[in-house]
Parts: sequence; structure tokens; C-alpha cells
Amino acid sequence: MEYLRTPDSQFTDLEGFSFSPNYLHVDDNEGGQLRVHYLDEGPKDGQVVLLLHGEPSWCYLYRKTIPTLIEHGFRVIAPDLVGFGRSDKPTKRTDYTYIRHLNWLKSTVKQLNLSNVTLVCQDWGGLLGLRMVAEDPEQYARVLATNTFLPTGDIEPNDAFLNWKKFSQEVPSFPASGIIKGATVNKLTPEIIAAYDAPFPDESYKEGARQFPVLVPISPDNVEAEANREAWKKLATFNKPFLTAFSDSDPVTAGGDAYMQRVITGCEGQKHTTIVAGGHFVQEDKGEELAQITVQFIKDNPLQ
Repeated sequence: MEYLRTPDSQFTDLEGFSFSPNYLHVDDNEGGQLRVHYLDEGPKDGQVVLLLHGEPSWCYLYRKTIPTLIEHGFRVIAPDLVGFGRSDKPTKRTDYTYIRHLNWLKSTVKQLNLSNVTLVCQDWGGLLGLRMVAEDPEQYARVLATNTFLPTGDIEPNDAFLNWKKFSQEVPSFPASGIIKGATVNKLTPEIIAAYDAPFPDESYKEGARQFPVLVPISPDNVEAEANREAWKKLATFNKPFLTAFSDSDPVTAGGDAYMQRVITGCEGQKHTTIVAGGHFVQEDKGEELAQITVQFIKDNPLQ
């Protein structure tokens, strides 16, 4: 599989981001390997918090959340999905499929030998992370979902998503930072905008970002629709702590939290919350608050 690797020079002196890079390799399913970047911060013997980003961001999105988690003694793992951040970027859109992304992420977690994981997932971090929880529930101690869902195509997507999908496929130059800017409440500084653009020196690096919106199962016959239906059946019986902390200003995922609370056993009795003045990229708007919610969630639900 042919891929591009964003030069390290793109990631120097990023605003508010002083974390050290770590790398591992995953099979590309074509006889080669792809390099995956991840952050590994905090004590190595701390309880693991796995932070999963989505489209078109990277682990930079969690820079405000990580310090608080470290201060409370947690080990924080924050990978960049293949095609994003400092991870390798296959050059063909057809290289990116839902199942490949899932397998690449599962391989990452397996290689890191993580257990009793608290998953924090947003956007595609949930489309992938919730599938992983359904398929390997013993690996996960808790789940915190924010602004995400696991679609099966059985419910027609809302206009906000359809408009986003149309825009993502038709815009001549895919504006990674502009997408994030448009889905946050806070005003982003030029330095922060540059950091979100850093992984993509030019359009050739954006094939994964372009492809993600069309991989979302929005029709019942989508190739991953049935697997997601099966995942929901398993998530319904997931009886470990499951918390929703959606923001109040995200039209794309609005209502997903209420559905999870109705369906997933582990949601019962949890302190579900709505994060006020947060857009789709709630980590950018309210990263410190998300961290505090995560810390309290873990404290309220100690390992058995």
C-alpha cells in the first residue's frame, strides 16, 4: 500500500502541545505496514484512559484534557487514526474502509497490551471504539461517549450530516481546520488553526479525511450496517459503567445520548450530563471540563 508520511517539521512548536510522539506498526492488509502515532502520557502503572478522536482531527484535539488526567494518576493513550495526525496516510481513497480502520485500531490497542480501559470516544472515535467494546467487552472497564453514535442505516440521517457529507465531497480544497473551526463555539487562534492543518501539507495527504464521511453507514444495506446492528445487541447487554457527556451545540449527533441511555444497560444510574457551550469538537471547546467529568466518572465507578 502506498502512503505518505507527514514530515516531522510540520509538528514543531504547536500551540499547547508538548507531548512526546510514540510509534508502532500495523499491517496494511496488502503485505506491508503502516506507522501509527500515539501519545502515552502519565504513569505506566496507572489506570488506562484511551482517547479516540474522529474526523478530521487528531490527538491534538485532546491536549486540554490530557494534563488533568495525568494529574490524577491515569495513563493516557491517544492514538492518531491511520490517515490523520502523525500516522501514515494511504494515498488512495479506496485504501480506507470501515473494517480496515477498525482492524488498525484494534491492532494498536492489542500491541499496547491495554486492559481495564476507560474509553473516551467522540465522532469516528465512537464508530470505531463502540465496535471494539462490543467485540471485546472484557478489555473495557468503562465507556464515556461524547458527540458520537454507531449508525446502522436503519434511521435516516439528519440534514446536518447530509449537508456535511455533501460539502466534504464537493469542496475543491478540503479545509481540515475550517471544519473544526466551524463546529466549535470558541474562537480558534491562528496558531490552533495551524495545528489542525499541520498533518496535511497539501491535498494529497487528505484522502482519508475525504473518505471518512462516505464510510458512515447511512443506508440499511451498507457493508457495515449488519455488523453495527450486532454491535448494538452486544452493547445493550454491556453492564459496565457507560456515561454520556454530549455537548449542547452539536446538531449532527444530537439525541444520540438519549438513545444510548435507553438501550445500554451500563448507562443505568450514571450521572449523564450535557456540556454547555460546546460544539461538535467538545474537546476543543471544553477540554478541561471533559477531563473533570472523566475523572469523576472513574472515581464514581472504581474497578471491581
